[in-house]
Amino acid sequence: MATNNPIEKQAKKRAALTDTNLLLIITIAVFVIMYVCAVVFLGKGFAKPQTFFNILNENASLIILSCGMSLVMITGGIDISVGQVTALVCMSCAVHLDFNGGNVFTAMLIALGIGLAFGLVQGILVAYLNIQPFIVTLAGMFFAKGMTTIINATQFNVENEEFVALKSTRLTVPGMGSTNKLGEYVPAYVEIGVVVALVVVVVLFCLLRWTKLGRNFYAVGGNNQSANMLGINVKFTKFMAHLLCGLSAGIGGFVFFLHVGSGSPSHAAGAEMNAIASSIIGGTMLTGGVGNIAGTFFGVLSLSTIKNIVASLGLDEAWWTNITVAAMLCIFLLLQSVILANKNKSKK
Repeated sequence: MATNNPIEKQAKKRAALTDTNLLLIITIAVFVIMYVCAVVFLGKGFAKPQTFFNILNENASLIILSCGMSLVMITGGIDISVGQVTALVCMSCAVHLDFNGGNVFTAMLIALGIGLAFGLVQGILVAYLNIQPFIVTLAGMFFAKGMTTIINATQFNVENEEFVALKSTRLTVPGMGSTNKLGEYVPAYVEIGVVVALVVVVVLFCLLRWTKLGRNFYAVGGNNQSANMLGINVKFTKFMAHLLCGLSAGIGGFVFFLHVGSGSPSHAAGAEMNAIASSIIGGTMLTGGVGNIAGTFFGVLSLSTIKNIVASLGLDEAWWTNITVAAMLCIFLLLQSVILANKNKSKK
C-alpha cells in the first residue's frame, strides 16, 4: 500500500542506499572522473575506444580473479593463493598442449580441475576445520608455486596450432572503431577472454543479488553468530565462497593463459595483491558483509586506469605505480572506515 508520509519515504530512501550501494557509487564516480581527466589532459589516446578495450583485454583474467576474491572477502575471509594458482594453470596447460599432445578442450578441463581442487581443499580446511584463511591460502600459494616449478621450470611459448588460432581470435565491436594517421578506419576489438570475464561478472553479480547463497555470504560476513541464529549453515557458506573463488582462479588462469600464450613460473606474480586491491577499491570491506561484483569490476578498471595514467605521464619506474596504488588504497580504506564508523554510530 502506497504512503504519502514524507518521513516514511525518507526512511525508505535511506534503507535503499546501503553501504554496498554507496561504495559502488563512489567507485564508479572515481573511475569516470579519472578517465575523463585522462581524456582531457593526457591527449586523444584515451579517447579512442580501443584504449578502453585494451584495458579489458589486459585485465580480463584479473577481473575474474577479483570477482572470486570478492566472494571470499564478503564472507570475512581472504585467498592469497589465486596468483600462483593462475601460474600453475598456465604451466599445466602449456605442458599439456605442447608436450603431451593435448587439445584446447582438455586444457580447459585441466584449468577448471586445478581451480576446483584448490577451492575444495582450502574451503574444507577453512570452513570445517576452522583454520585461518590467510594461513590456509598461504600454504596453497606455496604449494602451487612449487608444483608449477616441478611441472616445468622454464618459460616457453605454446606452439599448438589449435591454441594459437584461439588465442589470435579477435571479436570486432561494431561502430566503435577509429581512424588512424593514414586515414584508414580501424575497428575496435576485444579478446575472447573479455567475453568470459563479462559472463563471470554477470553470473556472480546475479548470484550475490538474487540467490539465497548470495544473501548468506553477506549474512555470514556481517556476523557469524547472527547468521547461525538465523539458521544459515555458516560452514557450508564459507566453503562455497572458497570453492567459487578456486573455480574463478581456474577460469581466470586459463583466460590469462589465452592472453599471454605461454607457460612460466613467474606468470601472474602479484595477481593476488592486485585482486585484493581491486576488491577494496570496488567497495568490498576487509571486515566482511559489504561488497559488490559490479564495484569490483570498476575497481579493476580504476586500478588499471591509474597505472596507465602514471605511465602516460612518463613515470615508468615501478615505484611510482606502487605509490599511486598505495595512495588509492589508503583513500578507499579511509572511506570504508568512515562509513563503518557511521554505521556503528547509527546502531547505538
